[in-house]
Amino acid sequence: MRMIVTGGGTGGHLFPGIAVAEEMLRRFPQGRILFVSTDRAIDNKTLAARSFEKKAIACLPLKGKSVWGTLKSVAQLPISLWQALRIVRAFRPQLVLGVGGYVTGPVVLAARLMGVKTCIHEQNSIPGMANRMLGKIVDQIYISIPGSEDFFPKGKAVLTGNPVRAELLHEAGQQKDHAASKMVLVLGGSQGAHRVNGLMVEAFAENLSADPVQVRHQTGSSDEAWVRKAYGEAGVAAQVSSFITDMAAAYREADLVVSRAGATTLAELAVLGKPAILIPYPYAADDHQTTNAAFLVRGGAALMFQEQELDGPKLRGEILGLLNDAPRLQSMAAQMKQHARPEATAAIVEKSIQLLAA
Repeated sequence: MRMIVTGGGTGGHLFPGIAVAEEMLRRFPQGRILFVSTDRAIDNKTLAARSFEKKAIACLPLKGKSVWGTLKSVAQLPISLWQALRIVRAFRPQLVLGVGGYVTGPVVLAARLMGVKTCIHEQNSIPGMANRMLGKIVDQIYISIPGSEDFFPKGKAVLTGNPVRAELLHEAGQQKDHAASKMVLVLGGSQGAHRVNGLMVEAFAENLSADPVQVRHQTGSSDEAWVRKAYGEAGVAAQVSSFITDMAAAYREADLVVSRAGATTLAELAVLGKPAILIPYPYAADDHQTTNAAFLVRGGAALMFQEQELDGPKLRGEILGLLNDAPRLQSMAAQMKQHARPEATAAIVEKSIQLLAA
């Protein structure tokens, strides 16, 4: 088994690919998996702890750019495609899986041109530009959320769910250690979220000795120092880091999660049954994070607020209101579990093996 997984730009794109790659190697121990991503720091950091082979190509996004930026991205495309063709030719994969991000375009297209079986995984409720275009040429499309199939050619899409890393699936069966205080886990995505960071600092600007709350906060690299300082000045027990490598431990201790609404994070919350306050990134393509979150809010698994609806005191009130209402937290956790698809990774691997045999 020789397989290329391509994607990147955020941890949310790469983590499902990592889950599929690990399961594929479990079934084919002598196989080889090559990740083709960008050379951005977040891609390198996400893959650094894994033993996969890795290549990077030079590629730029098309959407959301100025006229000059768009022209620059278009001019880069032939170079990106040439690099991708060389990688595919040298590695000789049987299958190429795209997991999202603009880097997938050249790699999946190169594989298609060379007659390699291709498939993509769409994590969000509303597909991005790259996957919408690739959906027309790939052999198979895996989707995470019902309704996404409407954006792709009829008959190509298969509802699998969003793969979750093996260590988090294992964590789903573990219990939180008993603690007198409650733990809030704050996630802005793999690169952090400046506005979410600011709201949390505003929310906990006063000492919470009357309502003991611990905070575990992933800030992204640019905000780590000032967020840590702000919590310290407020006397709040907070673990602050730019990037959390042991997400299993972080989720285990969390009673409540405050997060953006990226599809991979939502899949992890569902598998682990973690109640959440969701603050969608307002500039996500087609506002897909709001649509992602609405799927869970309708079922009573989470609360959702747009950034403009919140200030520090309101967020503080929502957090403390939930932490002090154990029956409601338990109900939200149960509802979150109802949306879990722990079999997503196995489903994609099975469908991919069937695709190769076809």
